[in-house]
Amino acid sequence: MAKEVRVRFAPSPTGGLHIGGARTALYNYLYARKMGGKFILRIEDTDQSRKVEGAEQYIAEALEWCGIIPDESPSIGGDYGPYRQSERLEIYVKYVKQLLESGNAYYAFDTTDELTTMREKLQEEKADLQQYGITTRMNMRNSLTLGKEETDKLLASGTAYVVRLKVPENQTIIVNDKVRGEVSVDSVIIDDKILLKSDGFPTYHLANVVDDHLMKISHVIRGEEWLPSAPLHVLLYQLFGWQDEMPEFAHLPLLLKPEGSGKLSKRDADKHGFPIFPIEWHDFRTGDVASGFREQGYLPEALINFLALLGWNPGTEEEVFDLSRLSEIFELSRINKAGAKFDIDKAKWYNQIYLRKEPIEQLADMFMQVVEKNGYQCNQEKAAEIISLLIERATFFDDFWNQGSFFFVIPTEYDEQMARKKWNTDVAKVLSDFSDRLTNTITNNSEDTKQALWEVANEAEMGIGKVMPGLRLAMTGSGGGPDLMGIIKVLGAEETRSRIQKAIEHLG
Repeated sequence: MAKEVRVRFAPSPTGGLHIGGARTALYNYLYARKMGGKFILRIEDTDQSRKVEGAEQYIAEALEWCGIIPDESPSIGGDYGPYRQSERLEIYVKYVKQLLESGNAYYAFDTTDELTTMREKLQEEKADLQQYGITTRMNMRNSLTLGKEETDKLLASGTAYVVRLKVPENQTIIVNDKVRGEVSVDSVIIDDKILLKSDGFPTYHLANVVDDHLMKISHVIRGEEWLPSAPLHVLLYQLFGWQDEMPEFAHLPLLLKPEGSGKLSKRDADKHGFPIFPIEWHDFRTGDVASGFREQGYLPEALINFLALLGWNPGTEEEVFDLSRLSEIFELSRINKAGAKFDIDKAKWYNQIYLRKEPIEQLADMFMQVVEKNGYQCNQEKAAEIISLLIERATFFDDFWNQGSFFFVIPTEYDEQMARKKWNTDVAKVLSDFSDRLTNTITNNSEDTKQALWEVANEAEMGIGKVMPGLRLAMTGSGGGPDLMGIIKVLGAEETRSRIQKAIEHLG
């Protein structure tokens, strides 16, 4: 019987959730849903010095906005808690003792100065391996060199210490990765990592492996930056005797800068004017506020679709998938090895797609609130007509007001370049005649409106194409916008006549 698929997203609460972390969470979530398994949120807060107030709550909120809902978490609970590492310290101490008793770990009492001296000596010697490990451990101040009696004295006296892993010599560590294939490493290049720090907290490596084992994690799906640590984690599984229960690994490709080279950073995002976090992040340490995709008008469905295809492909030319469909078709085997260029224009394209999927009535209700906020009134029918006119031109919801405020704000200034090119006394005369013919009956039908305009232009022996730019200028103050006859229908005969008269008075 195949074991249950259990995957986890295990961020550290050290700041906002980077968009790359959101993608990692998404891939874990999709795989769990595809396989009928469980998705766990675990908070890895063993590094208390880097813990940031509010970060854990922020991570949970960001994932919820994205629609990535865990089955087990610190707030939800579950059968394998606690799900916050700072609440599991006794568990880690137990397993550190197990490694000490089996001879696979040792106490190290080296001071900061002694460690600095070691590193400087190795640098001077230009040693191939400049680390605390197989080649240097017997020259340092630890339980391997001090002996049991001296070690016990130091422990009894309260001397500060850390516990280090004793990496075995002459051993080849093999990592079978679902994305990278087989990776093999000689144990000599793995340093004797600290497992338990002097403050009594475990390091990431120990806590990570112990928790994954105890929480029965079947697959570790994480970023490429953790691939160098994978041999160490495999080794820990072996030293604990858990190799038969070891999870499968899948290391995800990097998110690259828009230029296509180098890992995407907040600095890169700021440079190109797009967010790096799913939702707005308030840094309580500095007071800085960083905008999120939510605050910049992206729909969560659009962001999820965009992220899913950054490093994974469905095997078809299809590009638009909602979360439910992604959960059906996601396969680890289709994750790419190469890094994925972060193309913000593609994200905007997805937002256009999903914005158009929203019910017009729902968008109209939201738009009415924006109109009221700006000091105007608008009924549901008018709002729906405006949304329908602008929907094909909008990328974000804010575009409905930014591009459609002229429906409420009467133009007082006119695009000078357009006026110079398209406005003259002949155009003004035709528009004046057109204004005289307008009735509510005519403006209520776009075809009738266009026919009326064609008739007065034809009488003046002027093509309608020469009149329409001037009419648009009168209606909107600019040279661009949605369907002109649709604009007039929304404004009505009286407002259209009024705007034409104001434009004639202003432009001559």
